[in-house]
Amino acid sequence: IQFSISEEEGVYTAEGINVPIVTNGKTFEKLKVNIQEAVELFFEDEDPKSLGFGLSPSIFTSFELSLSNGVKT
Repeated sequence: IQFSISEEEGVYTAEGINVPIVTNGKTFEKLKVNIQEAVELFFEDEDPKSLGFGLSPSIFTSFELSLSNGVKT
């Protein structure tokens, strides 16, 4: 399961790339917990295999960093 993580105004948001899951947190640790809980809820009444995932899907995240205004191109 892949997530893209971005930060805006002190809140980190994780958006699922291959699942319809979005969650957020004020810290990376809280975001990690929220991602795990959201994934568990997503699969709560589903068979992961029927959705194209293994029985114990792993979570992969990427983090987006924006360039500061002072960067010259």
